[in-house]
Amino acid sequence: MNRHKKNPQQNLDTTEIEIARLAYIGASIATLGDGLSAVAAGLALNALEKSNNQDPQNQNSDKSKEVDNLQKQIDQIIIELKQVKKMMQ
Repeated sequence: MNRHKKNPQQNLDTTEIEIARLAYIGASIATLGDGLSAVAAGLALNALEKSNNQDPQNQNSDKSKEVDNLQKQIDQIIIELKQVKKMMQ
């Protein structure tokens, strides 16, 4: 008769699953953010080290390469976020 009605245990299970799903998404985003921060710190360190050892023309070329590298890494993070989003749907 009332087969579509959920019992309290089913509601609790569903809520716990949703909470776990949100925790997973949050942890994934935080991990990606930490990775991006580490990459940025590494690039900054590399740029500082090179700026002490090179002439100005080479610095511009290296900065351009670093920006391209950072853009590729950001694109990869965006791809991973999209994959996480698809998993959650």
